Amino acid sequence: MILGMTYEMFILRIPIILFALTIHEVAHGWAALKLGDPTARDHGRITLNPLSHLDPIGAIMLMSGVFGWAKPVPVNGYNLKKPKRDILLVSLAGPVSNIILAVCFGFTIRLLFAIDPQILSENTQLLLLLRLGFFINAGIAFFNLLPFPPLDGSKILMGVLPDKHIPGYMNITRHVPMIFIGLLVFGFMTGQHILFRLLDPLYRPFMYVIQLITFGKAG
Repeated sequence: MILGMTYEMFILRIPIILFALTIHEVAHGWAALKLGDPTARDHGRITLNPLSHLDPIGAIMLMSGVFGWAKPVPVNGYNLKKPKRDILLVSLAGPVSNIILAVCFGFTIRLLFAIDPQILSENTQLLLLLRLGFFINAGIAFFNLLPFPPLDGSKILMGVLPDKHIPGYMNITRHVPMIFIGLLVFGFMTGQHILFRLLDPLYRPFMYVIQLITFGKAG
């Protein structure tokens, strides 16, 4: 399987990824609606039907064991009372929803082990499903918090940057998406995953905090 995944792991990833992406996009739409913008609701995007949110290429990328994405939820800033602040909150809602899901999957593992360690040792598929739920949701949150357009992190950062610095930020980061995709393709073609190595110094402390919150320890 791709990136050393077993067939079982690949199959179990599918419902987890669909669930994680759906909740992520619903969170964006719900936050926008609460802040005064019904655009996502009017486009049928505040729904738990994963087909409404699926971006085929983004989903394939995620299922391949790398980064991926869903179809962005439409947001009309003109409907928001405080557009800069509210777009920040709408953008933050998606990654936060995945962090909450990751913690819920992790707490379930912790709880089942506390009740009876044999529950998971005798049900390896359940343990694998829960672990995938934890790591996939944490990974989606991390990826979307990166401060590069068009990711959520870029809108979050622009929500806190002084207005005078936003054009400069947009100018500096305008080529990042193509560089990002180029490094991904290069990694698959050569086996030299430069992008992963570049992001690792950020990913490790992020996962350390999430694991510490969830399990009381990291690693």
